[in-house]
Amino acid sequence: MADLTHVDAEGRARMVDVSDKEHTLRTATATGAIAIAPDALQLALGGKAPKGAVEGVSELAGVMAAKRTSELIPLCHPLALSGIDVAVTPTPDGSGLTVTASVRTTGPTGVEMEALTAVSVALLTIYDMLKAVDRAMVIGNVRVIEKHGGSSGSYRA
Repeated sequence: MADLTHVDAEGRARMVDVSDKEHTLRTATATGAIAIAPDALQLALGGKAPKGAVEGVSELAGVMAAKRTSELIPLCHPLALSGIDVAVTPTPDGSGLTVTASVRTTGPTGVEMEALTAVSVALLTIYDMLKAVDRAMVIGNVRVIEKHGGSSGSYRA
C-alpha cells in the first residue's frame, strides 16, 4: 500500500497533502460526445428544443460543474479555478454534439477532474434537455485530451 498515494498505512482512503507542492499554472482540456437522432439534433441546433437553448444551458452547466468537482469526486481537492471554457459544437460527422472543456488554475494540483466533470455534466444536460424527443441518445468518448503543468509535465492525446 506504500505506493498508493490516496491510501494510508492502514489501507484507508485519504486526501493527499499537497501543501508542499509548488503552485504553478495547470491546465486541462477534456472532450466527449453525444449521439443524437437527426430530428432532435435539428431542434437543438435551431434553438427549438422542448427545454430551451441546449448549447447555452449545457455550457453553463459544465462551468457550474467544474466549480463543484471536489463536492462530487471523493478525495478531489477544492481548487480556486482561474478559468473555465465550455463549448458545445456539432460533431464533425453530424451525428450529434461534442462538448469540450478547458480549465485553468494556479495551484498545487491539476485540473483534469474539473475538465472531465464539466464535460460529463454538460453532456448529461444535453440528454436531459432532449430526452423528450430522443431517448436513444448515447454519451461516450469522454476523455482528457491535453494537460499541462505540474511535476508530471504535459500530456496530449
